[in-house]
Amino acid sequence: MLGKLYKFISLHYGEEEKEKVLENVTENISFRGSNLWILACAIVIASIGLNVNSTAVIIGAMLISPLMGPILGAGFALGTYNFQLLKRSIKNLLIATIVSLLVSFIYFFLSPFKETQSELLARTAPNIYDVLIAFFGGLVGVIAITRVKKGNPIPGVAIATALMPPLCTAGYGLAIGNWVYFIGAFYLYTINCFFICIATFLITKYLRYQPVKMVGEKYEKQIKYGITALIVIMIVPSFYLAYNLLNEKKFKQNTDQFIDKEFVKEGYTIIYKKISYHSSPKIIELAFLSKKFTADELKKLNEELKEFGLVNAQLVIKQDATDLKSEILNEIGKKDNILSEKDIIINNLRNELDKYSVKDSGVVKEMAILFPKFQNVSIGKITDFPNTDSARLATIVMYSSEKEDKNDELKLKQWMSQKLADRNTKVIRR
Repeated sequence: MLGKLYKFISLHYGEEEKEKVLENVTENISFRGSNLWILACAIVIASIGLNVNSTAVIIGAMLISPLMGPILGAGFALGTYNFQLLKRSIKNLLIATIVSLLVSFIYFFLSPFKETQSELLARTAPNIYDVLIAFFGGLVGVIAITRVKKGNPIPGVAIATALMPPLCTAGYGLAIGNWVYFIGAFYLYTINCFFICIATFLITKYLRYQPVKMVGEKYEKQIKYGITALIVIMIVPSFYLAYNLLNEKKFKQNTDQFIDKEFVKEGYTIIYKKISYHSSPKIIELAFLSKKFTADELKKLNEELKEFGLVNAQLVIKQDATDLKSEILNEIGKKDNILSEKDIIINNLRNELDKYSVKDSGVVKEMAILFPKFQNVSIGKITDFPNTDSARLATIVMYSSEKEDKNDELKLKQWMSQKLADRNTKVIRR
């Protein structure tokens, strides 16, 4: 029974001849002639995709990229103790890396569009999940190339492990002088290369590829210890970054809960929200359509932040119209460069006019059936000042009639108040 199970899951089933596999791997290591041109073109395509935030273009660049060759070569070289092949693989990987950085740097340096798009940002903060993707993607890749029938996993591996976009993002970081982006993206690229190589090494050992050079047990242990140490060095920062990512998501979830409870459920309309997680203290900026908060209310709200797990955080409510307009224009400008201040003013005027209009066009038709005496009916809203200093909107129904009928007027007022859900309805005869 165990023998059948082992045969069922064994990777030796459908395996290609080891000599052919090694020959194919060795052929794909070199970066000269056509391979170098293909790499440069793929880098330009990926850079354009990142620049215009096009996922489809980025995927296309990953599919034609030849970067996997020297990485797989390094893994096979380690597994077979072929140190000559290892030197060649590392040398060609360095050439490919330098060429890629140079081409992407030149593209982004010359490009007039320097905005940091979401596709670029996604490659600047790797974490433990990227390690897992690189490792299991590498496993799939090396298993596929050791099969007689290669199937279609290789393109998927190229997309999943994503070697090209981090390199282009690193070039972007160099072009705009942002070292945080460069280090984060290059670290992601290093993770992908290293763990694809480790996955290749493990499969090579599992499939029992014969060593090219016999080494002593002591030397073999040194290689294993060196690989283990490198794995730890590569993984530890990714755990730290994953922990930070988890805390950031938790902070934003707690912020949403706080906003929902304190403002949304109270009926306040939020027109602006910005969370600055990486500042100290963390800043939650909000602005409201009409609600104004006193200093005491703001102090109380800031004290309530801790109840939602928002430690070392500060709530800032923008209530100055000039500052708020500037902030909104800045935020919109980041997303849409063609939107001007004039568009914002027009939109604000439209919103203001909407307050004084009644959108239910069917009301007039129903009224004509129920109150046929009333002719030339028009409905609108005005600002009403009752016996207090505060203003409020009131619905006005104007009509013309041969005779004034107070009884029918009262009925119309009651019906209109119910229909429009407005107690401040007034009925006026022209």
